[in-house]
Amino acid sequence: MIKEIKITTEYIKLDQFLKFNGAVSNGGEAKILIAEGLVKVNGETELRRGRKLRTNDIVKYKNDEFVVK
Repeated sequence: MIKEIKITTEYIKLDQFLKFNGAVSNGGEAKILIAEGLVKVNGETELRRGRKLRTNDIVKYKNDEFVVK
């Protein structure tokens, strides 16, 4: 099941998004997971923690999927 995460800004950076939705507990953890290639954005492995996520982007980490709304 895909969880919808609502943001109130034009975009949110990937590392901030992972913290915001509770997938990780802090920025350091997010940085490591992204650098290790464990996070996908729109089906592709994303290695940039500053990747800007916008409406309808889909983030997958482990068995969780999130869509930016």
